[in-house]
Amino acid sequence: MACGVKTQEESESVFEPSLDTSASCDITVAGSYDNFEALEAEFDRFNAMYPNVKLKYVKLDDYNNTLGTVIEGNDSPNIFFSYTWMSGNEKYSQVLSHMEDLSDSELGLKLDCIRPGLINSDEDGSILMVPVFSRTYGMLVNNDLFEKEGLSVPTTWSELMDVCEAFRTKGYASPMMGYSLDSSACLMNAVAYPMFVATLSENSDALALANELDPAAGEYMRPALEAVENLIANGCVDINECDKIEDNYTEVILRFFEGDVPMMICTADTVSGTRKRESQSEAFTNSPFTYTFAPIPLTDEGGYFIDSPSIEFSVNKDCDDLDMTNEFMRFLVTNDELNEMASVKRLVTSTSNMSFDSVYAPFGEVESDRVISPEVLGITDPLTVQIRIAAYKVGIGEVTVDEAVGMYGSFE
Repeated sequence: MACGVKTQEESESVFEPSLDTSASCDITVAGSYDNFEALEAEFDRFNAMYPNVKLKYVKLDDYNNTLGTVIEGNDSPNIFFSYTWMSGNEKYSQVLSHMEDLSDSELGLKLDCIRPGLINSDEDGSILMVPVFSRTYGMLVNNDLFEKEGLSVPTTWSELMDVCEAFRTKGYASPMMGYSLDSSACLMNAVAYPMFVATLSENSDALALANELDPAAGEYMRPALEAVENLIANGCVDINECDKIEDNYTEVILRFFEGDVPMMICTADTVSGTRKRESQSEAFTNSPFTYTFAPIPLTDEGGYFIDSPSIEFSVNKDCDDLDMTNEFMRFLVTNDELNEMASVKRLVTSTSNMSFDSVYAPFGEVESDRVISPEVLGITDPLTVQIRIAAYKVGIGEVTVDEAVGMYGSFE
C-alpha cells in the first residue's frame, strides 16, 4: 500500500459530519462517575466539527435510584449510563421505555466495531445500550519482579502453583494479594466467578438451575470454590496480609506499587486507576516497574477472559435535539474514539483492538474458546451474588466448600 493511501475500511471509519456544522444546541450526558475526563476530551474533538454544540457531563447522586426520576423530568439527559442488569428489572421499566433503538440502520452507528459478545438485544431485537467500556477479572503482574527472580509469568494452574512456591522460597510471604475485607469486589470473587461462569457455559441445564437459584446448582460452584481454597491453603495468598488493604481500588493499587507483590488479584475497574496513581506512590516513583493485567490461570489450559460490559450508553429518544445527539453517538461509536476514550480512562476497550494499551495485551492473547460473555450466555445478577458470597465465606474460612455448595440459593 502506498504511503498516505487509506484502505477502504479505514476510509469508511473516518467520521464525516452529516448535519449543519453551524447548528447550536445543548447535549447532556448523565452518569455515575465523579468525573469523566475521557468523555470530555471527546466533547472537545466533536466540537472541532460542531463548535456551537455545548456538551456537558453531569453526575447524578445515587444514580441507580434517581435515574428514573431524572429521565422523566424537565431537564432529562440526552444520553445516560445504562447497564444490562436493568433489562427485565421492573424498577427500570420506565427508564427502558425512554431508550432509543440504536440498531436502527437510519442512525448510521457502526456497531460492528464493538466485540459481538458485548452487545445485547432485547426480545424485540432492539439494541438499547451500547458498550463504551468493558470489564474483566485477572491479576496485575509485576513483570520486573518476575524477571529479577528469574521466573516466568504463569499461564497454567500448575505453573501458578510452582511460581508461588518459588516466590515463597525467595521470601515473598504472599505471592498473590488482593482485597479481602468484604465480599464486595473481593479477590475470592475475582478467582471464583470466571471459573463458575466457564463451568456453566458448558451445561445449559446447569445454567438454568443456577439462574433459578436451585440448590442443586451448588455442585457447579465446586471447582471455583476449590480454586479459592487451594490458593489460600497452598500459601499463594496470605489472607492476613490481604486484610491490611483497606479498599479494593486506591489501596490495592498503592499496595501493588510498593513493588514486592508479584501478582495482585483485582478487576479491570481497579486497573483503570493505576496510571493516575503511579505519581501518588513514593515507592513506584522511586523504583518504577513494568506491569500488565493478565488472566488468572485457573486451569491447566489457562485462564479466561470474562468479557462483560462495564459502562454502556443509552440515548433518550424523547430528549431535545435528538438528531444532534445521534450525531454525537455516531461520532463516538468508532474504533478510534472508543479506543481513545478507553486509553484515557484506562479501562478495557469495547472494540476488538486490545493492543491500544499494553497493560491489557495479555487478554488479547486469550484463545477465542476461553472468551466468555456472561450477558450473552444468560448469567443473571442473583446468580453472581451466590458465587461472590460463597467464595468469600470459603476464602475467610467461615464455611467449607461442601457447606457452601449445599447453601447455594440462600446467600444474601
